[in-house]
Amino acid sequence: MKAWLVAARPPTLLAAVAPVLVGSGLAAADDVLRWDAFAAALAGAVLINLAANFANDASDAKRGTDTADRIGPPRAVATGLLTARQVWRGAAAVVGLAAVLGAYLAWISSWVIIVIGVASVLAMLGYTGGPWPYGYRALGELFVFTFFGPVAVVGSRYVHDTTAPLDAWLLAVPVGFLVTAILVTNNVRDIETDRAAGKRTLAVVLGRTTTRVLFAALIIGAFVLIAMFAAVGATEAWTVLALLALPLALRPIRIVSTRVDGPSLISALKATARLHVIVGLLLAVGVQL
Repeated sequence: MKAWLVAARPPTLLAAVAPVLVGSGLAAADDVLRWDAFAAALAGAVLINLAANFANDASDAKRGTDTADRIGPPRAVATGLLTARQVWRGAAAVVGLAAVLGAYLAWISSWVIIVIGVASVLAMLGYTGGPWPYGYRALGELFVFTFFGPVAVVGSRYVHDTTAPLDAWLLAVPVGFLVTAILVTNNVRDIETDRAAGKRTLAVVLGRTTTRVLFAALIIGAFVLIAMFAAVGATEAWTVLALLALPLALRPIRIVSTRVDGPSLISALKATARLHVIVGLLLAVGVQL
């Protein structure tokens, strides 16, 4: 069980929760919430994220990225806790469960969910695997923003009544900013070992100083957008409730801006993941007030 928890990377699974909370909160505000759709969407999103972590563990080990020199948490395959075959089988099983949930969501909504599910699985497999792993070509942040921002938020709203209102698209942007910040924290931590292994993440391309600025800009930008959308009436006024989480953003920004040691940056990653889900929860509540 410990080995599988290492491969699962529990703190990162929070990334899948916030978009579903926001999308479902918007559905509740419009009086179209379906609890079965909410439960299936939440479980499916977490399962796809879990499968991505399994796939990345196996793929990074195969490419020699996760070595003994990395300063992040241990990886299951690289440290010998699990074999690559075991992890890939685990990923396949998890994707299978997600597919069942996706089929149910498509049945109660439309075929669009099948398209979203297939695209999500392909994106999951292509992050560090396949012939052209985009996570090794400075495109990880773009794909994470897309699939954990607009795709996840709007998709989570869509399954309730097959509509995708404007406020879902707007709130998907700050949600996407915060989840992208989680990946940026991870990549700025691993910048030296990734560079040595030939893994050209965006952090490797930009350098540590610029990546630190990007991290702060993503978090601050998320709060600015939430306030701006509410101020101009594009979203419900009470979405500014999410600004209560702003003090929680100060610690990870300070750590990423000043520290380079693994334990500190790991704590910043966890703090950013918590910030992401708390903002998602506050937005979900705010849209209903």
